[in-house]
Amino acid sequence: MTKELKYCTRSTKDLLIDMKDTSELMLDLAYSAVIYDDREIAMEVIRLEEKMDTLAYYMRISTMLSARRLDEAEALAGVLQAGAAAENISNAAGDIAKIALLDLGIPLELKLDLREAEETLTRATVSAESPMAGRTLGAIELETETGMWVIAIRRDRSWIYDPDHSTRIKADDVVFARGHDEGVPLFIEYATCEKYQRATFKLKRVLADLDRAVDLIVEMKNMSELAVGLAYSAMLFYNKDIAEEVRYIEDKMDGMKYELQHWVLESAKHIDEVDQLRGLLHLANASEAISDAAYDIADVVLRDIELHPIMAIAVRESDEVVTKREILPGSAVAEKSLGELKLETETGMHIMAVKRKDRWVYSPGARTVLYAGDILIVRGTTSGEELLTRMCS
Repeated sequence: MTKELKYCTRSTKDLLIDMKDTSELMLDLAYSAVIYDDREIAMEVIRLEEKMDTLAYYMRISTMLSARRLDEAEALAGVLQAGAAAENISNAAGDIAKIALLDLGIPLELKLDLREAEETLTRATVSAESPMAGRTLGAIELETETGMWVIAIRRDRSWIYDPDHSTRIKADDVVFARGHDEGVPLFIEYATCEKYQRATFKLKRVLADLDRAVDLIVEMKNMSELAVGLAYSAMLFYNKDIAEEVRYIEDKMDGMKYELQHWVLESAKHIDEVDQLRGLLHLANASEAISDAAYDIADVVLRDIELHPIMAIAVRESDEVVTKREILPGSAVAEKSLGELKLETETGMHIMAVKRKDRWVYSPGARTVLYAGDILIVRGTTSGEELLTRMCS
C-alpha cells in the first residue's frame, strides 16, 4: 500500500516542535516497554515512528519552500539538521522498543537498575482515595508535587499518550511517569495512598561480572539523554562550550559501546543461551545512536552556522523546555547543595549543567553546592520553570 503525502499547511516551526516532542515521548515509552515488558507500549512506539517519517518529509518540503536566498538557505540548514536528528532519535527509540517485541534478552538486574537511573520511569495504579483521582494534571501539578512528569495513562484497555494539563485522572488508571529517582517514592505514595516499599528480588546470577555490563548500559542511557538536553541547550543559547561537551560525550559513548561489545563477545562462551546478551548489544547501539544524533544538533553551533529564529522558538515552546537561570544573592538556593535542595523533586526541573565563572560542571551530583552568580542550565516543564525562577531570585 502506498503512503501518499498530502499537502501540509503547518509551519516549519510547528513541525519542528512536533518532531522534538514526539521523539522524546518515543524514547520514554520505549524504555517503559523494556522495563515492564509491555508489548502494547512497544507497538505504540512503532506507530509513532511511522508518524515521525511523515513529519520528516513535511519538514523537508516546508524548509525548501521557505528558502529564497542563500542566507536563508544557510540559516534553514540548521533546522533541517535538528529535524533529521530528532528523526534519528525516534529510530533509536524504535530499536529499543523492538527489544520488548522480539523478546531479546534483558537481564532482570538491568531492568531494576534502569528504574533507578538519573531520570527514571515508573508506574502506579491510582487509588480512589488518591488526591489525583478525578482531577486534571494541570490542577494536580504533579511535577512540582513529586518531581515526576506523566508520559502515558492506561485506562482499562485504552491508552492516553503524551497527556496534557487538561487530561483528567481517574481511579484505577495506570499512570506512567518520568522524573528523578528521588521522586519515585513521592509519586507512588501520592497515586496509591500506600507506603512506598522498594521491590526486592532474588536474582539468578547468569554471569559473574554482569554488574559491569549493567552499569555500562545505565551510564550510556544517562549520558545519551544528557547529550540530547545539552545539544538543544547549545543551540538555544548558541554556546560552543556546551556544544564541545556534547562532542566529548559522543566520543566517550563510542568507547563505552566498544567496551560492552568486547564484554558480550567474551561472555558468550560462558553461557548456553546467548540470546540473553542480545538485548544488551541492542540497547548499547541505540544509546550510541542517540548520542550521535545529539552531536548532529551541536555540530550546527560548532560549524558557526547562523541559526534561524524558529530554532529557539521551537525549543522554548516544546513540551519539555530548556532554560537557564542565574542564582541571585540572597536567594533560597544560594550556598546549599543539590542534595539539600532536592530541586528536581521540588520543581520537576532536571539540572544538566552549572556554570561558575568560566568553569562548567556537567551532570552535577547531590554534593554540588550552588552559589550566587552560578548559572543553571535546566530542562523540564513551564510550571517547574516558574517555581525554579522564584527559588533562584
